[in-house]
Amino acid sequence: MREAIRLSIENVESGNGGPFGAVVVKDGKIIARGTNQVTSTNDPTAHAEVVAIRKACEVLGSFQLDGCEIYTSCEPCPMCLGAIYWARPDKIYYANTKTDAAEIDFDDQFIYEELDRPISERKLFTEQMLRDEALIAFKKWAESSDKIEY
Repeated sequence: MREAIRLSIENVESGNGGPFGAVVVKDGKIIARGTNQVTSTNDPTAHAEVVAIRKACEVLGSFQLDGCEIYTSCEPCPMCLGAIYWARPDKIYYANTKTDAAEIDFDDQFIYEELDRPISERKLFTEQMLRDEALIAFKKWAESSDKIEY
C-alpha cells in the first residue's frame, strides 16, 4: 500500500496526472505499477488501477489476475471497480475513500446515480438500434468451438 501511496504523491509532484497510484502484487512481489495518466495521455480510461491491470496482464500473459492482489491509493471509481472485477484478482485494498476523493472534486456519485436510472431518464442520450444485426455476432460466439471463455 505504501508503494501505491508513494506513486500517487509522485504523480502529483511530477504533474503527470491525478493523485492516484496502484500496484498489482503476486506472491508477495509487485508485478505492475500504475498512476493516473488521464491528462498526460488524453485517455479518460487511464486511471491508476486500469494502467496497473494492463501492465500486470502483460507481465502474466493473461487476461485475468488469478492469485493477485491490487493495492490502490483510493477506493476505486465505478469504471476501475468494473475493471477490477473483470480482471478477477483475489483481493483489493484501498487507502483513501470515495468521500475523500469527492472532497477534492473527484466525485463519481453522479455515475452511481445514473446507473440506477432507467436508460430513458439518463443525462447522456442513449438509444438502442440494429439489435437484430448485432445479435449475429452473439449467435456466432455462442456456437463457436474456438472461443476462449472469460
